[in-house]
Amino acid sequence: MVQASLSGRPAQAELFLCDIFDALPKDDMASMEHPIFSLSTGPDRRVLRYDHRGITPSIEGLATIHDKDILIYCISQLMAALNAGRAVSRTVQLTAHDLLLAINRETSGDGYRPLREALERLAGTRIVTTIETGGVETTTGFGLVESWQIVRRKRAGRMVSAQVTLSEWLYRAVLAKSVLTLSREYFRLRKPLERRVYELARKHCGRQAEWTISLPVLLTKSGSTSPLRVFRKMIRDIAAAGNPPDYALKLEPGDLVRVKNYTRPPRATAGQGGLPSPTPEVLETARAAAPGWWDVYALEADWRASGDDRAA
Repeated sequence: MVQASLSGRPAQAELFLCDIFDALPKDDMASMEHPIFSLSTGPDRRVLRYDHRGITPSIEGLATIHDKDILIYCISQLMAALNAGRAVSRTVQLTAHDLLLAINRETSGDGYRPLREALERLAGTRIVTTIETGGVETTTGFGLVESWQIVRRKRAGRMVSAQVTLSEWLYRAVLAKSVLTLSREYFRLRKPLERRVYELARKHCGRQAEWTISLPVLLTKSGSTSPLRVFRKMIRDIAAAGNPPDYALKLEPGDLVRVKNYTRPPRATAGQGGLPSPTPEVLETARAAAPGWWDVYALEADWRASGDDRAA
């Protein structure tokens, strides 16, 4: 059953069936920016805090960056439907076999078993955000997935389909098309840090020819728990392996990481219709105004890419 569209908003369905073959992978920009997902391959039960947000794990641990594949698949299907003018819903029904094929996982019995654990971690990982407006503080908590259910064949015990209700936060990002297209090679990246570095490169470099970030800030934004010296070697190893896809990494003096986008031609520079380059004084002022989490090079990249980095 489909409800009528009001005020120009997309039509809403009670249940959206994921049935679009070869949908382009899409990711929401908010979770690409912040280290919400664990890079650990074992149970991660840390409570994470940054800015005015907190992330608490379930008994199964924090949702991992590989668990996120389920969300990426759902976002991809919903965006393909929106672009085709179809009605969508926050509750999606997916076929387990199609999901596993799309995210480059085994479709044997071993491939199905981890899906339940991933759904449990996604639903159990809670995000708490606090916003202060006019002297009034509002705190909101929600799971990455609001609810889920699995349908199994009774004899074989194999998962046939799953029904997932996305968080309102994530669904609003889809309706607003606050998403970016990912390389299809993303699902072939097995190392969690490779995936996370790709997300950050895609988010910040976007359509630019290159992007620069300091290594300490990249460490913070990645969510890695490794010491800086270990993280430095990990980045060198990723660069030497030719990952992430679409981008080339290079460590430069001063612990800077330069990310080059080899899928895009260089954009216009200052004097050729491009935006002017910030002076050293402007960079120092920005660095003093936004210490710690933010990186002046990342801020400059976002400024240059604003209005041009969103992909429908």
